[in-house]
Amino acid sequence: MNVKTVLIATIILLFCSISTEAQCAMCRAVLESDENSQTAKGVNNGIMYLMVFPYLLIGAVGYAIYRSRKEAKES
Repeated sequence: MNVKTVLIATIILLFCSISTEAQCAMCRAVLESDENSQTAKGVNNGIMYLMVFPYLLIGAVGYAIYRSRKEAKES
């Protein structure tokens, strides 16, 4: 596979995402008993926000390894 194909596939996958709910069973039970749905949305957004950083770190390390190997291959 060439870089162009991987880039196009990545862009397509990013735009074809679906909305998810990221709550554990205990959080869901406590927040469903509450009448204020804004609290549940806030907790859900917070969980999604915290979930992004491990993926960003793994992506950055993967990119650094890729770049390092590419430079080693060229020289």
